[in-house]
Amino acid sequence: MTSHLKNLLVASLLCGSALLAHGQELKIGYVNLDRVLRDASPAKAAQAKLEGEFTRREKDLTDTASRLKSATERFEKDAPTLGESERSRRQRDLVEQDRELQRKRREFQEDLNQRKNEELAAVLDRAQRVVKQIFDQEKYDLILQEAVFFSPRVDITDKVIKAMNGGSGK
Repeated sequence: MTSHLKNLLVASLLCGSALLAHGQELKIGYVNLDRVLRDASPAKAAQAKLEGEFTRREKDLTDTASRLKSATERFEKDAPTLGESERSRRQRDLVEQDRELQRKRREFQEDLNQRKNEELAAVLDRAQRVVKQIFDQEKYDLILQEAVFFSPRVDITDKVIKAMNGGSGK
């Protein structure tokens, strides 16, 4: 167990003990962030947006790879009958096309990762605001986003998803 997690656990227990000593009940909630990122409308919209932005580029890369594979197979079939200079020229062309394809794949992956991170950050920001709003409105003492075990009684994930989807969140 990391020292940060131990400190959080000890602080939670001390807070809970202090509240119980005063006769108050500790109100705790749990949010499954993975479910929020999978099921909330803003997360689904972000995924659809990314697919719309990157589907065409991905198809272009796949088509280019397919053309390169066909050209390579054609070269391998024709190589025994080609003159030395023609064989060398075609081989250089194939190597250059492969380098270009690999460069475009790297650029695609970098662009996709950057956009995923941007969209994820926006969804996480919105989720955090919703959780904070629920925390304040319903007077929670503690809301966790990671837990080893939790009771369905404290799981407020559906409430967060509903609020993110534009529902009342209640």
